[in-house]
Amino acid sequence: MPYVLVEPQMVATAAADLEHIGAAVGSASAAAAGPTSSLAAAASDEVSAAIANLFGAYGREYQGIVTVLEAFRAEFARSLAAAGLAYAQSEATNAATVSAAITASPLTGPTVSLIMGGSGNPTPGIDYVDDLLNYISPQFGATTARALFTPEQLYPLTGEKSLPLTTSVSQGIEILHNAILNEVDTLGNSVVVGGYSQSAIIASLEMRNLAAMPPGTAPPADKLGFVLLANPMNPNGGLLSRFAGLSLPSLGVEFFGATPADTIYPTSLYTHEYDGFADFPRYPLNIVSDLNAIAGIAFVHTDTPDINPQTLPPGDLIKLPTEPTYQGSTSYYIIRTHHLPLLTPLRFIPVLGNPLADLVEPNLTTIVNLGYGDPRYGYSTAPANVPTPFGLFPEVDPAVVAAQLVTGTQQGFSAAVNDVLGQGPQGPPTVPSLGSSRLVDLLTSIASPPAIVVPPTSIDGLITDLQAANTYLSNTVSGGLSRAYESLLPTADILNAGLTEVPSYNVNLFLDGIEQAVNGDPVGLINAIGYPIAADVGLLALAGGLEGLVLLGIVVTDF
Repeated sequence: MPYVLVEPQMVATAAADLEHIGAAVGSASAAAAGPTSSLAAAASDEVSAAIANLFGAYGREYQGIVTVLEAFRAEFARSLAAAGLAYAQSEATNAATVSAAITASPLTGPTVSLIMGGSGNPTPGIDYVDDLLNYISPQFGATTARALFTPEQLYPLTGEKSLPLTTSVSQGIEILHNAILNEVDTLGNSVVVGGYSQSAIIASLEMRNLAAMPPGTAPPADKLGFVLLANPMNPNGGLLSRFAGLSLPSLGVEFFGATPADTIYPTSLYTHEYDGFADFPRYPLNIVSDLNAIAGIAFVHTDTPDINPQTLPPGDLIKLPTEPTYQGSTSYYIIRTHHLPLLTPLRFIPVLGNPLADLVEPNLTTIVNLGYGDPRYGYSTAPANVPTPFGLFPEVDPAVVAAQLVTGTQQGFSAAVNDVLGQGPQGPPTVPSLGSSRLVDLLTSIASPPAIVVPPTSIDGLITDLQAANTYLSNTVSGGLSRAYESLLPTADILNAGLTEVPSYNVNLFLDGIEQAVNGDPVGLINAIGYPIAADVGLLALAGGLEGLVLLGIVVTDF
């Protein structure tokens, strides 16, 4: 699509300058009209008469050309001025349209944004609040922002002794519910709820609570709205809706299902492509896609609040399609991710990392995207408002996949070569400065003799020292065992879930398939066998990623 950049003020100035130039040329032409239109009387000889006629003809032709040029100049000046005015009017119209789109809120009266954090962030800071306002303002305009405390704990990722997800969410729902009713009923304000990840779960479940309230007691549709980021309850993609109905009591996690799509409240859901919590593969038998989504939890999920959707390049923010008959108040958006999170660790390797990643990324992207159904997209293209559980195999055209792989091979090779050719020569190795504080400390410790241990001068002093040493030793051993136990407890709980709770989920999936077959659909027999296997592959990959975070001692602060 071509784009034209126009500065209306410059166009108007150019038109005015053209008028001045035309006036100057007209004056000069008028001054020259006499001398160039007629000559002094020629001599009586034939040569002089011919020369006079020749130059007279040139003068008359010049005046004719000047007249034509003046008409063209005048018409061009009028066209230029009109174009400048048209561009200025279009610019004003566009600005008014954009301004109206930004400031026209579906809510009435003074509006307050209640903004909640993610796991590990119970009390959002100023920067975080400002980041979420970038998502809120396009739909709801200017609001008064208020950070809302919620527990935001997630055992074991926020610590071995923190609250499990279900308990943390339950407490958060109560806090949010009371805050909404206080703002709407007591203070008379409208409310926009801003939630990210775990707090998006809280907001989604609060929607269910509001829908279940007696008629006339819940806030009306023009007094409440929601903006949810990285929502694990996305109807089509959220981890908690992909495996809806799964319960893991040992970890305190319930898979709550989907955010209500039929809510009466204006709602926007933003998801970052390849975010394993909010954009989990639809076909988990694709283990490569599963692993990429798990990497997306670490490298994509946490970046979502930092993105300003209003400044994204064209094509990076996509409004997802819903059912043709959908009449709800929720809009669904995907933010494109330009690199696979699975390859991010490879890119950390100096010199060779980027060329190798760029070499394999195009074809690997095709393979990863097959886990979502379409090799061209890293998200499910099914209607965004429909709760979509996991499935077995995507329906794809092999010719499309083959074409993608051929093109990807060419793109990968070209990108890798460009990476190699674009790298400059490596500089010489650096030598640490002798002024380094660590080196100075080391040399000082070597040069300084150790302090002389003075033996106790009495039996009482010896006993006191032995008691102190005994206490220190026992505390050290006890603390070490406690920390080891704390580290092993999540591992034990994960194993417990895998050995007892997931098999129970598999039995239910098997029975669902049998019921489908009994009701006349023979595909149910395939699902009875395939669904438990697909669920196990996806959940095993997820458990491995969770265990890896626990063993590495990584505390996730943005779920």
